[in-house]
Amino acid sequence: MKVKPVNHARAAEAFIKDTPHLTFHDERLWDLRQKRDQQMHELPEWQELRTLASQIKEHTLANLPEYLEQFEANAKKNGIHVHWAADGAEHNRIVGEILEKHGVKSLIKSKSMVTEECNMREYLEPRGVVVTETDLGERIQQLDNQMPSHIVVPAVHKLTPDVAKLFAEHYHTDPNDDDPQSLAWSQRLAARPVILAADAGMTGGNFLVAETGTFVVCTNEGNADLSATVPGLHIATLGIERLVPRMADLGVFVRMLSRSALGSPITQYTTHFRGPQDGSEMHVVLVDNGRSHRLGMEDFWTSLKCIRCGACMNTCPVYRRSGGLSYGAVYSGPIGAIIDPTFNERKYSTLPFASTMNGSCSNVCPVRINIHEQLYKWRRVLAEHHELPFVKREVMHMAGRLMGQPKLYRAAISGTETALGVLPRFALYNWLNPWGKNRELPHPVKQTFHSWYKQNRLKTKKKGEDA
Repeated sequence: MKVKPVNHARAAEAFIKDTPHLTFHDERLWDLRQKRDQQMHELPEWQELRTLASQIKEHTLANLPEYLEQFEANAKKNGIHVHWAADGAEHNRIVGEILEKHGVKSLIKSKSMVTEECNMREYLEPRGVVVTETDLGERIQQLDNQMPSHIVVPAVHKLTPDVAKLFAEHYHTDPNDDDPQSLAWSQRLAARPVILAADAGMTGGNFLVAETGTFVVCTNEGNADLSATVPGLHIATLGIERLVPRMADLGVFVRMLSRSALGSPITQYTTHFRGPQDGSEMHVVLVDNGRSHRLGMEDFWTSLKCIRCGACMNTCPVYRRSGGLSYGAVYSGPIGAIIDPTFNERKYSTLPFASTMNGSCSNVCPVRINIHEQLYKWRRVLAEHHELPFVKREVMHMAGRLMGQPKLYRAAISGTETALGVLPRFALYNWLNPWGKNRELPHPVKQTFHSWYKQNRLKTKKKGEDA
């Protein structure tokens, strides 16, 4: 059965019609972008930090096997069990076997995009393991049976009444409670007994340090520390690209991460995990899941530099106005649009086109990923692989032929300007014109630039030559 491409345009159209959610989503994320800019201006060395972060990541990726082996050796010396997962299925099997060995029936976990990527909850729960998200935003999304809509603030598309209704359904709280602090307290009261009774805890991780065999988890709620330390068993899942060579390198990224994500100088909790507590057990699962393949893609390997800050999402006008869920993938926004096709080219073939190509995403990226250039390159690859919709493919084919013949092109432009002025709306705005679905076509002009140039410049030039 052929996989259908995600219909981003249709999902975005539904989000756009919901004015209260659209307005809040757009303004909230733009506020994060502005706070990021404020932090940037407070650090004179900001651009140098971006360059250094990019160089460290490129060096690490160029020597990834050696640094991964160094991490494994040092982590084992620290008493950590290290596992390697080639894909999502192997990751889930490894985690499932660890939990089964310890008789785990309840698992608490902090935010981890990799476990979302691997569909871990869907794997564990039919096997009798109850998985509870402890991050507030992730828990909201879990209760609503939705994917995270943002890398850092997973429930940013929801309004307070949405959360109040959801908590009333699951926690029997007041459905009319419109106080965010009260709702957060309700989640805390519901979560603490679950945390205290859990058989095992799980976290993601922001950075692996090869030199020390340690890993770092950055959060603002402290839930990751509880998930890691309250139960006697801690499993951490990280993508193999989250590596940095030395502890000294880590300082560069810690300075950039929260400033880029939320506009705050540092996360509230930046915890270094070196090994298990006395009487406890710690496992690290290193996940490939297509990353090695992406590393070999000449045009797209630098996307592996991403530190998951979400800055590109906060600035993107398309993401802010279409909502993260419209991308139909764990990773949304500009970074998702260049990562997702590496997982499934056909399914996510529409996402690289969900961009105005304004370049703002690349400008704010703390590790200087050329996101907008990769979006363009993905469009070219998808066209070459015949993954464009039929109408778009035919229109682009005709446009290519038209633009390849200057005389025909100029005649068509002249005819189009006339048509815009005289044809009725139904002839201009129909299913063949997706541009006109949510915006007006440009007003007709009295004279094209080419005709003006011919009239005003070529005549002057010719007179000068005759003289």
